[in-house]
Amino acid sequence: MLTKKGFITGFTIAAAAIWLIGFSIADAQQNPPNPITTSPSPTPTPVPTPDDEVIKVDTEVVNVLFTAQDRNRRLLTDLKQGDIRLLEDGKEQELVAFSRQVDLPLSLAILIDTSGSQERTLPEEKAAAISFLESVVRPAKDEVCIVSFTGEATLEQGFTNNLTRLRRSVGQIRFIPPSGYIGGGVMTGTPPISGDNQAVVGSTAIWDAIWVTSDEILGPAPEKTRRAIILLSDGVNTFGKKKLDDAVQAALRSEAVIYSIGIGDNFYSGVDRGSLNKISERTGGRAYFPKDERELRDAFNQIQDEMRSQYLVAYEPTNQNRDGVFRKIAIELTSPQMQKDKVKVTHRQGYFAKTPSKK
Repeated sequence: MLTKKGFITGFTIAAAAIWLIGFSIADAQQNPPNPITTSPSPTPTPVPTPDDEVIKVDTEVVNVLFTAQDRNRRLLTDLKQGDIRLLEDGKEQELVAFSRQVDLPLSLAILIDTSGSQERTLPEEKAAAISFLESVVRPAKDEVCIVSFTGEATLEQGFTNNLTRLRRSVGQIRFIPPSGYIGGGVMTGTPPISGDNQAVVGSTAIWDAIWVTSDEILGPAPEKTRRAIILLSDGVNTFGKKKLDDAVQAALRSEAVIYSIGIGDNFYSGVDRGSLNKISERTGGRAYFPKDERELRDAFNQIQDEMRSQYLVAYEPTNQNRDGVFRKIAIELTSPQMQKDKVKVTHRQGYFAKTPSKK
């Protein structure tokens, strides 16, 4: 669950029409038409047969954003269309567009874990997030929302390009200890009467937060925008109804790339690298694991660079069935030299085909 803080004119025309008809009849009686000089009636336009009708072809175009990095994780910005080939469900597809995208509008959600594992690092996270917003957001093009979560997600700030509001919403995020919490993840005492509420506050529902953000916030975002989620969490999910796969599917449906910043108590203690790598790679993003404040800021800078160094390819899939089925995407390098240099291509792993009810 996501919470939120001439009657006269007609008579005149009719009279004029009657007068004109009477005038025309009188004129016709006085000046009968000459049958020799009368022009033939124009040939009527033939009614088109079914073969002449325009056929409208309703085809689906799939857009895929991807990045390419060398073995030193440097972004490559000089790829050409001939350097790659794209397959859908194992079948090569013909590309209808290929371009490097540095100027697409951005719809970005920043998800901040405010559970006990973030108690000591939350101030640094907030400072780095604000610095990132100040360097990335273009007020005329981009929009950002801020979501905090423990066992439930809270929309701290809906989509806006107002930096003042974004700074304020991030600055107001706080760690609220549940009853019996004494610090460092340690709980003491007996559970209070409102045990369910305290269980929500003292837990972490990461996959629920990603699911609701993808489905309810990013899903309705405008077309032709880069949709991304920046997740700040240790990746340890302890609560909620959704699984990691549910979160991945929701992100893919909203075409959102997830960048994870794995951060826990004292930056690195207890971080679930496997889950964060998986949620990021399956949606076309990357996971970062900073060990200190400097590396945290570096992670935000790398995310910024990557979002500005993406390529966009588009194709009309040979399978045009509107069956809602998941289609797997693979982008392969065709350049032997790039293969030798172990260039890595990162992109979302697939998409869900449209259905007849979803135009």
